[in-house]
Amino acid sequence: MTVHVKRLRRALQPRARKPFRPALSAGCAAAVLLAAGLGLPPVTAAEPSASSDMAVTVVPAKNMCFADTLQVTGVLVPRNEILVRPEREGLQISQVMVEPGDTIVSGQVLARLTPPEGQEGGGGGTTGSTAVRAPTAGVITSSSAVVGAMASARAEPLFRIAGRGEMELLADTPVKTLASLAVDQPAKVEVVGVGELAGKVRLFSTAINPTTQLGQVRIFVGNDSRLRVGAFGRATIHIGRRCGPAIPLSAVLYGPGGAVVQVVRDGRIETRRVVVGLLAQGQAEIREGITEGETVVTRAGAFVRDGDRVRAVTATEPATKR
Repeated sequence: MTVHVKRLRRALQPRARKPFRPALSAGCAAAVLLAAGLGLPPVTAAEPSASSDMAVTVVPAKNMCFADTLQVTGVLVPRNEILVRPEREGLQISQVMVEPGDTIVSGQVLARLTPPEGQEGGGGGTTGSTAVRAPTAGVITSSSAVVGAMASARAEPLFRIAGRGEMELLADTPVKTLASLAVDQPAKVEVVGVGELAGKVRLFSTAINPTTQLGQVRIFVGNDSRLRVGAFGRATIHIGRRCGPAIPLSAVLYGPGGAVVQVVRDGRIETRRVVVGLLAQGQAEIREGITEGETVVTRAGAFVRDGDRVRAVTATEPATKR
């Protein structure tokens, strides 16, 4: 009886629990034993390796030539306009011989004038008509002569003639561009309804409109019969040619302080202020700030800042290369 009671009491008493110890894998156990044998601190967890520098796509600044051009717009006018008026007063237009658009020769009769009915003609009392002749060859651009009307030198010219039919584009341009213009600079003139024609700068004004601050430039076009006075045209004047460092336009970042470019130098980003010149074919001329051969980030503001360490990848190299 006593033996059974002792066994029952032992069965009812709580058993002491052993602390939980997770089992180590064979690799971890070997590492722990090796560390203990070498006197190293125990290994707790694998530390991540240092991340590599950010890769940025770069391109070297290359030498490129840019055409310096100036675009102007205006209207066609005669290169040399001749105004035809009667030499005598008090005569009536009796006959008109030409119309606007007609090509004429020097000395051709344009109209005839006669004294009004009931009046004697001049020149010793003789009657007869007076011929109005063309002073030069050209094209009639406009006419105000009407049969039956009185002709007067103080009124609107009877005829306007474009001498030799030559036309030019009369355009306005800002005062700051006048300094770059020179006589005989080549130009391409696109005229509405005609197309593109070759031209050249004939002259430009030395006076400036005080209200608009614009000056005038005249671009000679020629005597193409399709040209009409007053037609709208646009000219591209070839000023010159400049060669120097060029980078993609996407590499230029514009801010309140001007244009900047991110240069990769010794594996770090260096922000440079630059002076941008001419633009052509997606390239920008750099007048100041970059020299030929320097490496620039192809896209401005590509998540990098001044001083960041980067890994430069040329535009032709895959960006994922390690």
